[in-house]
Amino acid sequence: MNYDVLLQSDHWLSLNYSKTFITAISMSISDPSAAQTPLLDDTVDGCLDYKGRPVRRSSSGCWRSASFIIVVEIAERFAYYGISSNLITYLTGPLGESTATAAGQVNAWNGAASLLPLLGAFIADSFLGRYRTIILASLVYVLGIGLLALSATLSSISSSGGQNADDIALSSSLQFQVILFFFSLYLVAFAQGGHKPCVQAFGADQFDTQDAEECKAKSSFFNWWYFGMCAGTLTTLSILNYIQDNLSWVLGFAIPGIVMAVGLVVFLLGTMTYRYSVKGDEESPIVTVG
Repeated sequence: MNYDVLLQSDHWLSLNYSKTFITAISMSISDPSAAQTPLLDDTVDGCLDYKGRPVRRSSSGCWRSASFIIVVEIAERFAYYGISSNLITYLTGPLGESTATAAGQVNAWNGAASLLPLLGAFIADSFLGRYRTIILASLVYVLGIGLLALSATLSSISSSGGQNADDIALSSSLQFQVILFFFSLYLVAFAQGGHKPCVQAFGADQFDTQDAEECKAKSSFFNWWYFGMCAGTLTTLSILNYIQDNLSWVLGFAIPGIVMAVGLVVFLLGTMTYRYSVKGDEESPIVTVG
């Protein structure tokens, strides 16, 4: 009797399993998108990977990408304030300018550096995109700071010439040094103009606001972003000013260039993990003005 009940129970389970299986097959046939739901859930709307394919949430973005971007921001702030924080001392010292002239030139440079992010944002939105603009700006940064270090080297050579050097040669050398210095300085301003509007926005692109966990992580990202920016500024003000004033201007300019180059390398290491937003493909608002 118990054996018959067991057979009936087993027969009932097999029938239910068959019905469930048939139901699942019929649903997948009637709605093919249902079978693809897990794959679709793993993609991020409005973003592509570095090969232009739909990007997978599980292998891209979020903190695995944002950490690389924070590093390049720290390097950029270190480089920028390593140049800008002690400019008047350099202009009134090795370049021999008056305090009033030096202050006017520093103010003009700061004004240009404040306006150039508008140009950087236009280039990124209309032509290059954020990722390529960051790379180009970083390369210009390294070039500009390298030329600044070279101009400081010329200053050291001119100073070592002493009174025995020909006055005309010294004058032309100083003139060339001043031209090279300001050319390099404005290259740094252009580079900063490309970095400033793009890096933070590119970091925000790594978090999907449609996902609750990533939306929460995005808020945390901005906190760590600001912390990293302040840490880079504090470090350069604490270390580089001392090096520039007491050791060597060449070394004081070379260190920010090295740090910026390392930051660029770290940024490039994250290329395969980044999410590249395609939501900003619409025409830039700046283009439509007028």
